[in-house]
Amino acid sequence: MLALLLVAAAAVAGCGSSGASDSTLHSTWIDPHHSGQLERGPGEPFVERTELARRSRPVRQLALFAQFTDAHVRDEESPARVPFLDRYGGAFSSTFRPQEALSPQVLTATVRAIDALRPQAVVETGDLIDNDQFNELTQALAILHGGEVDPNSGAPGYSGVQSRSSPDPLYYRPDVDAPRHLGLLAAAERHFRSPGLKAPWYPVVGNHDLLVQGEVAPTAALNAVATGSRRVVQLDPSVRVSAADERFAAAEVAHLLANGLPGRTAYTPPDPRRRLLQPPELLARLRAASAAGGSGPLLRYSFDIGPDLRAIVLDTVRRDQGSGGIISPVQVAWLRSQLASAGRRWVVVFSHQALTTFPEAQPALALLDHDPHVIATIAGNSHRNRIEARRTPAGGYWVITTSSLADYPQQARAFRLVQTADGRVALETWMIDHDGGDMAGVARELSYLDVQGGRPNGFAGARSDRNAILFR
Repeated sequence: MLALLLVAAAAVAGCGSSGASDSTLHSTWIDPHHSGQLERGPGEPFVERTELARRSRPVRQLALFAQFTDAHVRDEESPARVPFLDRYGGAFSSTFRPQEALSPQVLTATVRAIDALRPQAVVETGDLIDNDQFNELTQALAILHGGEVDPNSGAPGYSGVQSRSSPDPLYYRPDVDAPRHLGLLAAAERHFRSPGLKAPWYPVVGNHDLLVQGEVAPTAALNAVATGSRRVVQLDPSVRVSAADERFAAAEVAHLLANGLPGRTAYTPPDPRRRLLQPPELLARLRAASAAGGSGPLLRYSFDIGPDLRAIVLDTVRRDQGSGGIISPVQVAWLRSQLASAGRRWVVVFSHQALTTFPEAQPALALLDHDPHVIATIAGNSHRNRIEARRTPAGGYWVITTSSLADYPQQARAFRLVQTADGRVALETWMIDHDGGDMAGVARELSYLDVQGGRPNGFAGARSDRNAILFR
């Protein structure tokens, strides 16, 4: 794919530069020569955002926490994935990424960078895994817990669309195509160790955690494909797909995978650990591995980050199909009770989909709009850094989304709640680059060069969407 997919690929000859993990306030990655080669550059100082309140000097820290989102830890060898649809664009344009085999290493590098921050809490805002598979979740939880991680599935070594022998120009082959990384796929499959998160971590469920390819509910037929030994490499010419509309795309994925494999197939070593997870099992494993606790069919809960800040986690994921959000009247009533129980503490609300992006969230937004203690809503899903001021009768709050670990710029986000000299508060936020060591550095380089990915789509956002002081 990178023969057509990557820009300036011929000019790039080695892996991405590595360096110590650091706040982007001090340094960040840049492409000074427009060659596709990333280098360490100057940091980005805070942009002061005064849309909701005037500037005031910070005098005391109230809370320090971090967020990462959309890690998409994936089994890139799974027959239940649909990279062959990438050529149709539209809703299918993210079904293949040149760096997809390196998702466990990127998450591990991010864990090291977050640990250096020493936050009081870490919130993972959904799509921790890519395809609702048991082995994907096992990898991700091992990375977050710390210890040995096994990123391989099927037989030893790599078997998939990026193999050296793959004849399809859609896919980047690191042993053959520029930028060449000989032995990258073999190295990506080897066991490694993760330091684990040192702070308590709190999960938010995402659509890719619960739905196959983030779009359709797991079924027995789809599970048979996931654990089977044949994967589609090319659709039959008689098959017609409509990639423009996400709703049709979701139905087509289900049809293509559940009604026989429609086209030319290849052998893939099978693995029973690729089985698809039903929602109760997935939620139970997330709760057991994290500080979330609780029970029930929705992953909703609240927790405190120090004595002055209450965090509320909403479950906005549909259980049938589609990546759009949903909030039931029952969950709205629960949110009302949580806001009341927060008392005089400040409040941040976490969800996977941003609450401003789907109509079913309007009742929840109405509650937040009239609560004077709400500082921010924080989400993932869009893979984009963005900060917007929402003006409300109660003083307003900030609507924040954060870029993914799957696409460029592969950053996490830090938050510091501070009291200001005039008796108000401000939320300081800045991006955290992962440390870029070894394969994670290669992944960042490839994500930068991917012309369907985060760089051409502006996922890094503007300066004011990254490092900012948000006065309230």
